[in-house]
Amino acid sequence: MEKRSKDNPWKLKTPPQTSEYEMYVAAVDGREILVCTVGTTVLHYDYRCLADLQAMLKAHGDWMALGSKDEKQEAKEGTVEYWARSPENPIGGWYGLKKNFRGRFAMYIPPLMEELGLAEVEHNARNNRMRAI
Repeated sequence: MEKRSKDNPWKLKTPPQTSEYEMYVAAVDGREILVCTVGTTVLHYDYRCLADLQAMLKAHGDWMALGSKDEKQEAKEGTVEYWARSPENPIGGWYGLKKNFRGRFAMYIPPLMEELGLAEVEHNARNNRMRAI
C-alpha cells in the first residue's frame, strides 16, 4: 500500500467534496500513524485503521453509512464512525489518537481509502456511505 510523507501528502476532499485536507504517514513513538491536516487542525489516526476498516467493510458486504461525528458527539450505531470508536473493533476502541480530536474518522479516512483503491465512497451533500472494493 502506498505511503506518503509530510513532503508529499495525499491531497483529499471530504466525502461531500466541500473541504480539502492533506494526509500522510508518520512514525510516532515507533508506531505508524496517519496525520490529517484540515486547515490549522491536525488529527492523528492509527495507520492500521485502513486494513481493519477494509476487512470490516468486506465482512459487512454492503454499503455502510459514514455517520461522521466529533469526539464529544455520540456516533450512531451501525455507522463507520461508530465502528471506529467501538470496543468491538480490532483495537478495542478509538482509532483517533489525539484527545479531543479523535472523532471525524468517517469524514477523513474514507476518502483516503477511496484514493488507495480500497473502498468506494459516495459524494452526496449529506448522508454518504462507503463499501469495500
